[in-house]
Amino acid sequence: MQWSGTQWRVAALALLTAVVAVAVIGSMPGAPYADAAPAPSRLEEELRLAVWPAPAPATYLREERFQRGDTLGGFLARLGVADGHIARLARLPAMRQLRPGSTVDAELSADGLPLSLRFLAERDRLIEISAEGDALRTADRPAALDTRVAMRSGVIRTSLFAAADTAGIPDSVAIQLADVFAGDIDFYRDLRQGDRFAVVYETHSLAGRPVRAGRVVAAEFVNQKRSFRAVRYGAGYYGPDGGNLRKAFLRAPLEFSRISSGFGGRVHPMFRTWSAHQGVDYAAPAGTRVRAVGDGVVEFAGERGGYGMVAVLRHRGSYSTVYAHLRGFAAGVRRGARLAQGDSVGFVGQSGWATGPHLHYEFRVAGVARNPRSIALPAGEPVPARELEAFRQQTAPLLSQLQLIAASPIAFLE
Repeated sequence: MQWSGTQWRVAALALLTAVVAVAVIGSMPGAPYADAAPAPSRLEEELRLAVWPAPAPATYLREERFQRGDTLGGFLARLGVADGHIARLARLPAMRQLRPGSTVDAELSADGLPLSLRFLAERDRLIEISAEGDALRTADRPAALDTRVAMRSGVIRTSLFAAADTAGIPDSVAIQLADVFAGDIDFYRDLRQGDRFAVVYETHSLAGRPVRAGRVVAAEFVNQKRSFRAVRYGAGYYGPDGGNLRKAFLRAPLEFSRISSGFGGRVHPMFRTWSAHQGVDYAAPAGTRVRAVGDGVVEFAGERGGYGMVAVLRHRGSYSTVYAHLRGFAAGVRRGARLAQGDSVGFVGQSGWATGPHLHYEFRVAGVARNPRSIALPAGEPVPARELEAFRQQTAPLLSQLQLIAASPIAFLE
């Protein structure tokens, strides 16, 4: 029979009581066997010591997370720093690098004197503050992060982010997953219940504590029974055959949105007349970031009649794209500026002839509007032939991991 922790404590207390009783009786004058009472055993000594309170520690360790909305003074007080030391500590320039979500490890004296503080700052810099006499010394150096690989899988029930949360996948990895397959899948319009995915990604930790997720190194997405696989090689993502998953153009200029009006004929929402609609309208909150669907040069950025604030990008070959009804342009977006795929063009607004916040987006080939939802998009450059063997050797283990996790309903960490 196995005893619970409570049963063990009760038994120990009973034993200690018996030991004390025997010791008291044995020490009484005339008590039987008083002269023959054995010396306390090691177990008896340990039990006797266990009931005495331990001395208060001279120092203690604290760990607190700096929350959004925290003031520096309030946070240091919650950490246990005494009032007399908070102002001196808060004045240190290094403390200004503390950001919401950062965890601070501190060693303090019993009276709240900060002996040392340590936290991870931006760009993976480790900040250490230590007391040397009456002075506070600051060290700032690169953090020695430990990188491992996590493997997770999930099934779409309502949305990608909901499935990622259920599988324990960080939002930053879910966003990368959407970016990797953005040339093939519209993650608002194309997702279906029962779609599934598997992802292998980096995790970074410091002294055994998880710090953040890193890059996606391999992924699979099964969308409407079509399977897409990607592995990271160099700075890009490729299929198992070496084909580039990065299309020359993204399917949509917004990461997550709703199509409010498709390509083709429609009744104009403002003038109530039937007219050709040569673009796609994406409903989204005002201020939502609009991204360039491909590398290009800004041909126009300004006011243009019913389009309101509009940007036109000229891409390689005969392609161009139009982004209309913007609230404003991103920094540096002006005629002649070069933008890379995914760079910010502007922000969703309601300028021009618009009844509500949305983006009007057009995809043109040789000046003729085409449906960006159905047109075949050109792919990026594949892995060069001279690198194919190195590519296969480097990505074979990733594909094996992907196969393993994709075939298993259980997500796990390697």
